[in-house]
Formats: sequence, structure tokens, C-alpha cells
Amino acid sequence: MSSSVLSAADRLRGYRPSWLSPKVFRTEVLAGLVVALALIPEAISFSIIAGVDPAIGLFASFTMAVVISIVGGRRAMISAATGAVALVIAPLNREHGLGYLIAAVILAGVIQVALGALGVAKLMRFVPRSVMVGFVNALAILIFMAQVPEMHNVPWPVYPLIAAGLTLMVFFPKITTVIPAPLVSIVILTVITVAAGIAVPTVGDKGDLPSSLPVPGLPDVPFTMDTLATIAPYALAMALVGLMESLMTAKLVDDITDTHSSKTRESIGQGIANIVTGFFGGMGGCAMIGQTMINVKVSGARTRLSTFLAGVFLMVLCIVFGPVVSDIPMAALVAVMVMVSFATFDWHSIAPKTLKRMPAGEIAVMAITVICVVATDNLAIGVVVGSVTAMVIFAKRVAHLANVTAVIAPDGSSVVYWVTGELFFASSNDLVTQFNYASDPDKVVIDLTAAHIWDASSVAALDAIETKYKQRGKTVEIIGLNVPSADLHSKLSGELTSH
Repeated sequence: MSSSVLSAADRLRGYRPSWLSPKVFRTEVLAGLVVALALIPEAISFSIIAGVDPAIGLFASFTMAVVISIVGGRRAMISAATGAVALVIAPLNREHGLGYLIAAVILAGVIQVALGALGVAKLMRFVPRSVMVGFVNALAILIFMAQVPEMHNVPWPVYPLIAAGLTLMVFFPKITTVIPAPLVSIVILTVITVAAGIAVPTVGDKGDLPSSLPVPGLPDVPFTMDTLATIAPYALAMALVGLMESLMTAKLVDDITDTHSSKTRESIGQGIANIVTGFFGGMGGCAMIGQTMINVKVSGARTRLSTFLAGVFLMVLCIVFGPVVSDIPMAALVAVMVMVSFATFDWHSIAPKTLKRMPAGEIAVMAITVICVVATDNLAIGVVVGSVTAMVIFAKRVAHLANVTAVIAPDGSSVVYWVTGELFFASSNDLVTQFNYASDPDKVVIDLTAAHIWDASSVAALDAIETKYKQRGKTVEIIGLNVPSADLHSKLSGELTSH
């Protein structure tokens, strides 16, 4: 057998999916089952928020999970109907009806594909670590807060059931990790409540489960410019919110698993998943952070199989095992989500030792991100506000790094100004004031060897300095420009002010 044939065989073996390993396969299957069980009440709740039938949210969770498992860029991440998307499109459904909502979902998917192709995912590099930590902590708080209504004005047995569920999830992994602790907790609590006839809120109380698979079709709307004008603002908002949450979640999973994922592929994949979901009559969605944490952090899933099976199991549970699933006590799922919330929160970030060492600006950014997310119940708003705050603090800090030192020649015929640091819109504002226009000799040299020009504001500042000296009959020579700075200066110098 030739070496080329051997190398080809080796390459084929390299393509063997990791989930074909029995151990990995078992983990992925059980993780998908746990996520599917957790998705049902969440999807129903988000359907209620959006003002649609529970089946609409469940269909969306099914199609989103199955499609994104194939076309998405981040393995093991769960996408389904989400609260953020539900909040965005609820007014459209309330004012214009389900047909317009479905049309908006399809258009949002098209926008996401376009944004992904344009490279919007690259903007993730501008999200600082302090914003990411704030995002994670705010997420944990939101997950916990979402469980509070399930613990308010409920029969007293709910509380010991939640405590029992948490106890099982803490101690069961010490016995074995073959079966995910959340699944064990859900099964045991369901058996106890059904066998003992304990009357507590169940999944079935959230709404009726669908009895058949979704059927593809076109949205029931007139295909006119008026319809486009109506749905476009909602579609754009949904596309942006969905991409923001999905990309932040993908970055979080990257950190947890120490692996890299294609954010561009994920952006396009989210769009394709929403387009498919819209044609199947779903309410659309994006990455679900809580369920992703169950899948990745609690259940240990790492491949696309768990995401695919989460969607498949969701429909199987609803259609085939609907009566059984309806009997699952909400207390069991609340316990799972509370556990997820505690596992998600970055406790190290608020430890006194950490806070003492962290710069005050980064602590402020983290706190602002958390406050904005919790106050608005919108992760995207918190990330944007936190990132902008971090950039402002950074700009303010860097603005003071530009220094000017003057050295007068021994014979007093000239003066050399040494400029060091980064020259951009913030630092260049003070640059003009650091020259002695009236008292300086007739020849002025500005040495920028240790500086860099970043923007038009800096070029304008240098032009202003030259103008002030020329008004006094003095000559200015600028030296030491590196190549990028020289190019920018030559293009813009003298072109930034009207005469």
C-alpha cells in the first residue's frame, strides 16, 4: 500500500466524530435529554411573553436546536426560543398578529446572515474582560431571578422538593458521573410527587404540549412594502439582540471548554436557523445561556450531538411522552436552574482579595454591566453600555500618556519638542497647549519618533500648532514620523480646516 493511500486513510480516521466514542456518546445523549426537559417550561414561558400559543415556542426551540447543531459555529451551544427575542417581538404580535411575527423572524434571519457575512462577529474583540465577567454574573442573577416566581405563592411541598433537588445535584456526582445529576434529580422528584400524590405546580400547568410536528409554510401576510416597513424595525432589533447574546454565549463556552469557535459561522448559522424556524411557524430565537450552561458545564457535553438531540428529544417528549412530561414538578426544574445560576456566577470576581487588586475602572465597568442587564432584563444592552464605558475609561487613561518635553539649543536659535505616546482624539486635545508659542526661538522642531498618530484629530492638532507658530513668523519642522503616521499626516495635513 502506497504512502499516499496511508495518509488518506489517516486523514479519514481524523474526521471520525468524537461522539462515536461510547463514553462521549452516552454523555451527549443524556445531556441532550436533560436540556430538552429544561427547555419545555422555558419555551412555554417565553411563548406567553410573546403572546403566542405554547406550541409556537416549542416548535421554535425544536427547529433552532436541530438547525444550529448543523450550521452553527459553536459546538454544544444550545439555541432555542429565548426571553430576549420574545420581548422584542411581543409588541409586533400584539399589534399586527402572528403572521407579521413569523415574517419578522424570517427577515431577522436574513439580516443575521448578512451581518455575519459582513464580519460583524469580529466586533467581539472589542468586548473587554470586565464586561464579559459582568455579563456572566448578570446572567447568573437573571437565571436565579427567573426562578423566583416559581417559588412565590406556591404550596409548601415545593420548598423541600427544591432543597432535595439541590442536594441530589450536589452529592450525586460524588457517587457517579455516568448519569447527569440534573436528570437523576428530575426523575426522582417526579416519581416522588406522582407516587405520593403531592399537589405541586407541574410542567403541564404551563400550557398544552403540541401533539404533532410543525409543518412548513409561508407567513400569512400581504407581501407588500407596507408589510416590510412594519416588520423591519422589529426584525433588525431581533437580529441584533439575537447575535449579541449568541456571540457572547459562544465566547463564554470557548472559555469554559478551552476551545475556539467560528463566530462568523455562528452568526450566519443563527440567521439560517431563524429563517428555517420562521418557515416552520416558530417564534425565532438565539443562543440560550442557561440551557447551554446545563449542557456544557453541568452535563459535560462537548459536541453538536447534544444540541441536535436536545431539539429531537424536545419534540419526542412533547408528542410521545406528553402526559408523562406534564407531570414533572416545576420544583425539579427550578432546582436545576438554581444550580446552574450558582455554577455560572464568577464568585472569584467579587472576592475581597480580587477586588483589592483590580483597577477601580474595571470594577466599575463590571458593576455597570451587571446593573444595566438586571435593570433592563436585556443582556445586549448591558454589554453595549459596559463596552462603551470601558472604552471611555480607556480613552481617558491613555489620553494622559502623551508627553511633551522641550529642549532649547545652547545658542538659543532653535527648540526641539520631544513628543512621546499615542496621539488620538483624546490626547491630542491637550497637545496644542503644551507649546510656548510666544517665547520660543524662530526655529521649532517637533520630534515624533516616540509617538504615533492615530486619527484626524491629531493631524488637526499638529496643523493648529504650525499655524500658531507661523502667525508669529516662526518655522516648524515635524520629524521622526513612522510610516503609518507619515501617510496619515501627508493625506490630511492642511485639509481639515476651511480657509
